[in-house]
Amino acid sequence: MTPEDVEQLFTRSDGSFLFARWGRPMAPIVFGVDDATVATVKGAVEAMSVLTGQPLMETDAELGSNLMFFFFREWDELLDVPDLDQLVPDLAALVARLKEQQAHQYRFFRFDAQGAIKAAFSFLCMGGALAEMPAESIALAEVAQVSLLWSDTAFANRSPLAQTKDGVHLLHPEIAAVIKAAYDPVLPVMEQDASFALRLAARASIVLPPQS
Repeated sequence: MTPEDVEQLFTRSDGSFLFARWGRPMAPIVFGVDDATVATVKGAVEAMSVLTGQPLMETDAELGSNLMFFFFREWDELLDVPDLDQLVPDLAALVARLKEQQAHQYRFFRFDAQGAIKAAFSFLCMGGALAEMPAESIALAEVAQVSLLWSDTAFANRSPLAQTKDGVHLLHPEIAAVIKAAYDPVLPVMEQDASFALRLAARASIVLPPQS
């Protein structure tokens, strides 16, 4: 990917550049699905941990679970989740807005004092095309999208996944390279200067060398 490509992945719709990665181990929990799907989602989180080198843990000392996945049929179901309104500000207004937009996905992040991600909440309203996707593909795509603070438009016209000839979804090599590069220990956990894309692109190109 070119530096311009990488910059666009973290340039928000208002024109600002903002990059952030996890600054602590992830402690995932999954709501609203059967045990098999829970295992699938946690397997995707484990695969991301292997890619990034970011460790996992059973519980977060501050939040208990700091990576939460919610699967449901109607947005209003979120209003019945105990204490969720204490974790997600203005939850009722958010649910109303997402219903009006007929959205099927939403992600909310919390950050520490250094600007690193300290918690992420992934909400998936299982309808439309999302309901037709295999659980493995949904899990992988969602975990990829909470691994970093991407732009709100990063995946508007592209998927973080690639599809093989056999129809199997895998993490897109270019996206995987950016994620892995982003967790280079020498890089900051948060950056607002767009020139940071140059450093990230250089490392991503080393991870994924150009094909001949």
